[in-house]
Amino acid sequence: MFTGIILAIGKISAIERKSGDFRLKIDTGKLPLTGTQLGDSIAVNGVCLTAIELGARHFCADVSNETWERTTLSRVTVGTPVNLELALTPSTRMGGHIVSGHVDGIGKIIGRKPDARSVRFTVQVPVELAKYIAEKGSICINGISLTVNEVDGATFGVNIVPHTLQETTLDDAVVGSLVNLEVDILARYMERLMKGEAAAQPCGGVTEDLLKRSGFLG
Repeated sequence: MFTGIILAIGKISAIERKSGDFRLKIDTGKLPLTGTQLGDSIAVNGVCLTAIELGARHFCADVSNETWERTTLSRVTVGTPVNLELALTPSTRMGGHIVSGHVDGIGKIIGRKPDARSVRFTVQVPVELAKYIAEKGSICINGISLTVNEVDGATFGVNIVPHTLQETTLDDAVVGSLVNLEVDILARYMERLMKGEAAAQPCGGVTEDLLKRSGFLG
């Protein structure tokens, strides 16, 4: 588990094909690897990866085809900067929100404009994820815990303060950039709980009938 508070910007230093999938080598920049062990989880642009090799200033991780295809890792090249965060420990301050590092989908930045010293981004999301995003709720973009400013259909806006711009890769994001998205895990569980016993049945999302039976609609 993570908090979405980025600790460092690293960069991809090698991409290797390994028997049908991939292995990445990531230079960790100022990320403090002291105490990190083989098998520990590290979030790379919001994707939870397992360290299978550790150096003083780098780690390597295997990436399955599932992760490769469902995240923006398939679009990185050698030299691509990435946001890094170490997994939670019992003493970690919860400065962001609960983040699993399991990416739900890929969004696209469709707007960027300055607002005093901050920058406002507008992000388009896959239609199936729109229902999980709420005004003043939490969203994780490339591993960064952010507050949703406004929602309009399958788009939402966020305000990025100067510190976050400086300490993450968002300062390099432009209109057209693709980003990893993880919705608030509580919204995911709420949807499942609302289904009740119907959750044991195949498929089917939240419907008007389900909302009525759950007491949310008259």
